[in-house]
This record gives sequence, C-alpha cells and structure tokens, in this order.
Amino acid sequence: MGQSASTAAITSRREANHSQRYKSKPTATISPMQVECNSSEKVDEASDFTSNLPDECLACIFQSLSSGDRKKCSLVCRRWLRIEGQSRHRLSLNAKSDLLHVIPSLFSRFDVVTKLALKCDRRSVSIGDDALVLISLKCRNIMRLKLRACRELTDIGISAFAKNCKGLKKLSCGSCTFGAKGMNAVLDNCSTLEELSIKRLRGITDGAAAEPIGPGVASSSLKTICLKELYNGQCFGPLIIGAKNLKTLKLFRCSGDWDNLLQLVTDRATSLVEIHLERIQVTDVGLAALSNCLDLEILHLVKTPECTNLGLAALSERCKLLRKLHIDGWKANRIGDEGLISVAKCCPNLQELVLIGVNPTKLSLEILASNCLNLERLALCGSDTVGDIEISCIAAKCIALKKLCIKSCPVSDQGMEALANGCPKLIKVKVKKCRGVTLEGADWLRARRECVVVNLDTGEPENHDASDGGPLENGAEIPPHMVAASGAPSSNGRSTSFKSRLGLWSGRNLVACTFRRWSSGNSSSSNS
Repeated sequence: MGQSASTAAITSRREANHSQRYKSKPTATISPMQVECNSSEKVDEASDFTSNLPDECLACIFQSLSSGDRKKCSLVCRRWLRIEGQSRHRLSLNAKSDLLHVIPSLFSRFDVVTKLALKCDRRSVSIGDDALVLISLKCRNIMRLKLRACRELTDIGISAFAKNCKGLKKLSCGSCTFGAKGMNAVLDNCSTLEELSIKRLRGITDGAAAEPIGPGVASSSLKTICLKELYNGQCFGPLIIGAKNLKTLKLFRCSGDWDNLLQLVTDRATSLVEIHLERIQVTDVGLAALSNCLDLEILHLVKTPECTNLGLAALSERCKLLRKLHIDGWKANRIGDEGLISVAKCCPNLQELVLIGVNPTKLSLEILASNCLNLERLALCGSDTVGDIEISCIAAKCIALKKLCIKSCPVSDQGMEALANGCPKLIKVKVKKCRGVTLEGADWLRARRECVVVNLDTGEPENHDASDGGPLENGAEIPPHMVAASGAPSSNGRSTSFKSRLGLWSGRNLVACTFRRWSSGNSSSSNS
C-alpha cells in the first residue's frame, strides 16, 4: 500500500535530521582511559544532585519532613548528618539515667535545640541533677523545656538549669519531685518566662509549712499558668497574684478553697482573657470575683457543683466580651435557664457554647439564638430537657450556626427534620447516643442537606448505676450528689461491653475534645 505525499515528506525529513545529528558529532579519537574518567565524573555528578545546594536550603527541606524521615536523611552522608543536626530545633529524649553518658556527643551534634522534652518511664530511673546541669551547659539557648516523670531531679538541678538557661520561655513539669526552691529559682532567673504548666509536683511541702512560690522576675512576663492535680496548688498564689500581665489561668483538680485566692487574683490581674476551672472547690463568690476581668473571652466551668445561676449571672453582667462558654453541670441542676438567659442578654459576642449535664429548655435556647447572632458552635450533651422542640427552636433561630453536637438527649427523627429546614450555614452535625434518632433519619437529613456532614453514633444503652460516689470499676465517675438517686449495680451491667459500661460520664470528655477540635479547625496554628 502506498504512502501519502505528506507522510513521505515527514519521513524523509526525520531521516535527514537523524543523519545530520550523527554527522555533527566530533570525530576526535578518545582513549579508553579518557572514557573511564569521563564516565566516572558523570556518575559522581549524578549521584548527588544536592552538592550545589546551599546548606540553608537543604536545612529548610529537612525542617518540612517528619521526625522519622529526618532520621533517615541523616544516614545518607556526612554532610546531611551535619546539616540535619544543625537545623533541628526540637528534640525529645528518653530521660533514663544512662542518658548522662551520651549528652556531650548528642548536644555537640544538636547544638541549636530550642525545644527539649525529657520523658522517662515511671518504672525506670530517670536522669539526675548532673545530666540536667550538663544539658544546660551544652545548650544554653533552650526556650522550651518539658519534664515528665524525672523523679531524680532535685531543687539543685533545677536551680542550676535556670541560671544557665535564662532565656527559657515555657516550662512544663509533670510527675516530678523537686519543690518550691527549684520553682522559685526558675521564676527568679528566667525573666522572659511566658508559660508555666505544673502537674503532680510532689516536692512541695503540704500544709501551713508550704513555702510560697513566686512572684519573682518572671511575674512581669508570664501570660499562661496551668496547675493540675496539686494537693497544695494554693502555694502558687503569690505567683498568680503577682502576674500582672496574666492572660490565661487554668486550674484542674487542685485541692483547697479557691474563692479567696480568686478574689485576690482578680483584684490585681484584671487582664485575664481565658479561665478554666475544673473539679476545684469554687462557689458563686469565686465567679463573682471573676467578673472583675472585663476582658474575659473564654470560660470553662467543669464539674464545679457549687456554682449556680447567681454566680453565672453576676459574671455575665460584667464580662460582656465572652466568646466561648463551656459548662459541665455534672447533673447538679445548679445552672439552668436563669443563668443561660443572663448570658444571652449580656454576651452578644458568644460564638461557642458547650453544655454538658445542664438542662436548658426552649425558653433559654430561644433567647440565646435571638441575642447571640454570632453563635457558630453548639454542643448539648447529657441533657434531659433537650428534645425535638428545642432542636426545632435552634433550627429556626440560630442563623449563624455551623456545627452542632447532640449527645444523650431525648431527640428523635423529628429533630433531624427540623435541622433539614433551618440553620442555613450548618456544615456539620454530630449525633451520639440519642436513641430516638435512627439511621433513616440521619440519611434523610444527608439527602436534604448534601453540603452538611452528618455523623450518627447510636451507641448502646448506658448504665448509670454505682454503689458509691467514687470511681466505677471501669474508671468512669459519678457525681457524689447523685449517689442517693443511684441504685446498686445490676447484674447485667457487669456483662456489658466496655464501651457501654463507660457510659455518659467518661464519654463527656470525648465529646468535649471533639468539639474543641471543631473549634480549633477555624483558627490556624504554626509549629516551628
């Protein structure tokens, strides 16, 4: 079969170009030795394409990799090993006692570390003062230090570290045994300290003999103080009171009466923006004291049964900038419609509301929806009064609502139908352990609102019975004030699954964490 004229022309041009390329090659004679040398040079050039890349550029590439990938890259060649070590700013070490022998070589390689975590297994012997002092001498530019279960550290080692690393900005300690002298050394030497987080610090003396902590030179720079599970957390009172620029105060499961201290704190540190109170002894007196913080934007009241509608109303009347409010009422029925109505009338900027173990009705929810026009995130968990009527009210009134979480409430498919026709900006709905909501109801909502993500977890029937007010066998808790209303454990309760036995009380933390992730998704954060 013949070719067309155009095809033949193209073929002839290709042949001409092909022959021309061969003719253009040099005809000089090349010895075998020259061939070997040239080929080896090409192999060397092709083996490392980063040879002409500046160290700074390669360091930037390493910083965008995960910790595991960085370790692998450090094994490629000596240059990569050196650059990877010199560009690593964050380091986490297993702080066992044998770490002491490798500290010199370790910090000779990682000589620009600014964030250091020293964590030890509770069953192992941790590093002692000698190791911490040596680290402070080898790496004086540490800005963030995290200590976990380093029980061999004493006041001597902490004091020496504070004197050598005066640029420390963040200190986090958990399950350590040094005491007030070590803490005061940090506060007296680290003038740029901004964040202090202390959990289960065993070395502080109990009772009236406890040495006061603070304020020190760090009091002027401290912005965040977090105290967790301290039997004698009130010895930090001078520090909290003296921190004039304090923005965030978090108190978790610390014993003692905190009303008086909160009064002293808010008389001086009125710039607080965020306050977390969880499982501490505080009453309406303490809440009224917090009303002096006129810039307060975030408030968490978790399992503080002595706080009532009166305290919440007193606070909301003055803290008009409140944006986020989390209340875990612990089924005490001390906070309800009255307190929430006060919040609705006084805090128009409210964007996030989480109610756990609180029983609001349509009365307060309607006022909240009408007055808080910026309400974007709402969670209702473990409420006996939130049913289809309340959900219908939310659907009709909350025009700015984007994310809704409903857990263990008497809501049915009718509530889902109401959501299908309301909340025009809704993007996510999470329904858990609401036995009236069926798979068909959730599917119907998905079909009507295709742009809304609907998560349904029907769960299993919950067992709230307990023999006393302490921890249950599976680790869940029941409020002491509900013991009288609780019967003895049923025989069927012990044979149910772990997830079922855990029940509402332990599940609340899960819902709260999930809702915090929703909230944090709206704000960007960067890690160096």
